[in-house]
Amino acid sequence: MALWNSLGFQNGASPLMEQLIFFHDHTMVILVLIVTLVGYMLASVLFNLFINRSLLESQNIEVVWTVLPAVILLFVALPSLRLLYLLDEVNQPSLTVKAVGHQWYWSYEYSDFMNVEFSSYMVPESDNLPGDFRLLETDNHTVVPTGGQVRLLGTSVDVIHSWTIPALGVKADAIPGRLNQMSLMVSRPGLFYGQCSEICGANHSFMPITLESVSFSAFVAWVNSEV
Repeated sequence: MALWNSLGFQNGASPLMEQLIFFHDHTMVILVLIVTLVGYMLASVLFNLFINRSLLESQNIEVVWTVLPAVILLFVALPSLRLLYLLDEVNQPSLTVKAVGHQWYWSYEYSDFMNVEFSSYMVPESDNLPGDFRLLETDNHTVVPTGGQVRLLGTSVDVIHSWTIPALGVKADAIPGRLNQMSLMVSRPGLFYGQCSEICGANHSFMPITLESVSFSAFVAWVNSEV
């Protein structure tokens, strides 16, 4: 869970989020090296009173500062493309959940089980219990089994919404008349919070998402209680 003094990402709770964090760290190392090199060159130019006239129009240096950025971009582009394909990959999901955005709440349908449908509203601040997160708690949680591949289908009945859980590295638009598919797998049990990430009207800030990851036996028990 992100706190007020958090500067980085939330702890990754899915293999996909862990890969996103690795890619971020990889890119930051490259950026630090570039900034250091450019800063050194700028400082050397500013404080150096000598001028090398043979470098003012040099084919060699032109080739270097054209080829070197291209090589650096390859080191960024290849891992980025790999992640883009992983984001859209849905192999053999063990569960399919349909998330439908409304103004301003979410409803869920478990397509693999009959009659498992419910709406999820934000718990008012006055009803929060000690330890609850303000504007993030919902009356009904989206329950998924830990370690299971889940296919989530996102759509909307009115305007564009966005189903997002940062700790899982999941974000997909819910568009009216269209089904967007995403894949998620939670690697540890717990509660994970998200919010609508597309401005959708006056109460956009009041349609949170609460996903609960439980063991397989607890998930089966929950399904039996809902049917």
